[in-house]
Parts: sequence; C-alpha cells; structure tokens
Amino acid sequence: MAEMLSRWREGLSKSSKSAFGRLAGLLGASEIKEGTWDELEAILIQADLGIDTTSDVIRALQRLVRDRGLTRSDELRLALQAELRARLITPAALDWSVRPTVVLLVGVNGSGKTTTIAKLGKHFINQGKSIMFGAADTFRAAAADQLQAWGDRLQVPVISGQPDGDPGAVAFNAVQAAVARQVDIVLIDTAGRLQTRSNLMEELKKIHRVVGRALPGAPHALWLVLDATTGQNALQQARAFTDAVKVSGVILAKLDSSARGGMAFAIQRELRLPILFAGLGEKLEDLQAFDPESFVDGILSS
Repeated sequence: MAEMLSRWREGLSKSSKSAFGRLAGLLGASEIKEGTWDELEAILIQADLGIDTTSDVIRALQRLVRDRGLTRSDELRLALQAELRARLITPAALDWSVRPTVVLLVGVNGSGKTTTIAKLGKHFINQGKSIMFGAADTFRAAAADQLQAWGDRLQVPVISGQPDGDPGAVAFNAVQAAVARQVDIVLIDTAGRLQTRSNLMEELKKIHRVVGRALPGAPHALWLVLDATTGQNALQQARAFTDAVKVSGVILAKLDSSARGGMAFAIQRELRLPILFAGLGEKLEDLQAFDPESFVDGILSS
C-alpha cells in the first residue's frame, strides 16, 4: 500500500506542487476567514477543476463549516479532502466473462492512445490474460508499425492491414482472429481524430458497428484516452466522443506530465464516466488502475 501511495504521489507531483501546492499555506493552522474562500476558489480553478465544479465544492464546504462549526483551516483541509474524494466514482471491477472481450480505444490525435494500449497489454498480461492487438489506425504514418513494435516486445500478436486501408476491416479481422485463437482480450487501436470532424466520427461509428457484426455484443467496452496535460480542453473532447459513441470509461494519459490533475473532477461531474486508468510515467508499468483515494492523496500531498 505504501509503495502504491508513493507511486501516485510521485506521478502527481506536478499537480500537487503547482496549484494545489498553495493549499499548504492557505489551509495551515490559522482561522478560517472570509478571504479564505476567495483564495480557495482561485486555487481550485487554477488546478482545472472548472468553474462549475469549483462552485459546487465551495458551497458544500461552506455548508459543512456552518453545520459543524469548524473554525480552523486545517479542519477545512480535511473536509476538502473528503469532499474531493466523494466526487470521484470508484470504478467497478472490469468484467472479463466474455471471451474474447473486445475493447475499442478512441481519442484525439496525440492523446497517447497507442502507447496506452501497450501499457494496458502489459497490465493485463500481468493479470494472466492472453492479449491481442488490432491496429485499426490505418491513417497515421507508422501507427501499425508502432503497435507491432510493442506487440513484439510484449509477445502479443498484432492484426493489421494496409496503410490507408479500411479500419473497419482491420477491426473485423482482429475480432475474428481473437475468437479463433481463444484470446481473452483484444485491444483495438483506432485513428486519432479531431472532435470537430464529423466524417471521422461517422467512421468511428462504422468501426463500432462492424465489430458488432464480427462478434455479437462487441465491443464490450469503449475507452476514451484523454491527454491530462490539455486540462479543460479534454472535457470538450470527451463530450464529442460520448455524443458519437457509447463511451464506457476514461483513461487519463500523461497525468505525470500535467499540472492540471483537477480536470478529473470536472470529467466526473459533467460526464459521470468512471476513470479506469491513469498514466503516471513513461514506463509500461506506470499505467495504474485508477484509485480515487490515492489520487486525492497525491494531488494534496504537498
């Protein structure tokens, strides 16, 4: 447990040392003053919780302070920690009862999607699962080569197609191959797309339908990879993808490179989607199953 907390604190050090770092000075041993609320509000907005989420948090804390008669700012810090934790959904255990379980990975260009697939592969291999990759990103130069390199490193088979080929056909073939080889999980990469390009979103819907034809009930999960360094922009991306397809969970990539960890709370408030994994470093082992307790502890650790 101590090792896990240490990993989260290290991975979230940029968030904890930037905006959240000011909390140490504000919520020390002094009395709660009128100006405390304005400064706390500024800190939370700077940390990228978003204006609406920040307003909700401030109102909840003011009500708590009034009802419990809290007077010291260190008491307010504990209340803030509990309030932030309460705003994060605890992810349900992943269901692998269907074999193969088909997972589509989606996201915008540059979100870290292909590398995240490799990290997911490593994570599930460590759990004793057999894995297959589907390289349905046929448009980005060297995308299939990148995934193949990860597959070779992890000894995971990769199903790919021709450059500029039909991504739906690749996804279809990957699912059929996973069925034939009795693989536990097939992770399918898709082309990064701008949320403003309706034609690309229509293509994503097509891939979704084609996978369902290859295996009724598939895809069993559709995970949206978001670049945590983009802050509130990631929320706009998430809305566009959830409008196009049924996203079942979120992966926060590059969380270790971001000073905007507060955007996780905005995602939860606006979309009510569980955050399933968080990228806390560049190594394959640095993708961690999302743990709300460790996340809140990490961003407040300074």
